[in-house]
Amino acid sequence: MAAGSDTAGTAAAVSGSGSSSEELALGYEQARDELIEVVRRLEAGGTSLEESLALWERGEELAKVCRRRLEGARARLDASLAAERAAERAAEAREEGGDE
Repeated sequence: MAAGSDTAGTAAAVSGSGSSSEELALGYEQARDELIEVVRRLEAGGTSLEESLALWERGEELAKVCRRRLEGARARLDASLAAERAAERAAEAREEGGDE
């Protein structure tokens, strides 16, 4: 009985996947952990074709969420580092201008 309800839960999750509200609700760690569970279940086998397809689709959506979260984090890091470098260059320019 648990497997049947699990299938229904997976199908329900897949039907809503790809929505921006879900992506906003899922943090990186949460999406990663769910993706790990999806992969574990697929590797374990024993699921019907329909459930396997639903799990695969869910995994693809979770991977997209993780990728977008990581890209966002990378962009924030890059912006922060660029701002820090710009501030250092401005400080150096002020020092050089004040020495004359």
